[in-house]
Amino acid sequence: MVADPPPGAKPPATGLRRGLFLAAGVGCVGLAYLGALLPGLPTTPWVLLASWCFARSSPRLQAWLRRSPVFGALLRDWDEHRGIRRRGKRVAAVLIVCVVSASILSGRLPVWARWLVGGSAACGLCVVLFVVPTVREKPGERPA
Repeated sequence: MVADPPPGAKPPATGLRRGLFLAAGVGCVGLAYLGALLPGLPTTPWVLLASWCFARSSPRLQAWLRRSPVFGALLRDWDEHRGIRRRGKRVAAVLIVCVVSASILSGRLPVWARWLVGGSAACGLCVVLFVVPTVREKPGERPA
């Protein structure tokens, strides 16, 4: 069963545009799953982009993505609260620090590249921790 679209939502695209949105959505889901498995590849932006593409091409696939045990809670939090839970932020911060530290300490990057990677990581970490809103759990609510 597909839920009714929210008020003001555009109807799905048709024809070639629908096909392009579908292909982009499927590709983004694939990158999101890779991001869940590989350190260094972000997951959240790909999930959000896939949901956006599916909203414009296939309400059925968007509903499937929202029911996903891997990505469903993340999408619901973003749709309802425009934020990420504290646990998700902690995981993202730890992965950023670990992956970037490994890259910098590997000794295979030139000094300028180490500074570039470290600075980019610091900017990304600040965005995750201080710009993206934190979804607060209600008392008695089980974290997602």
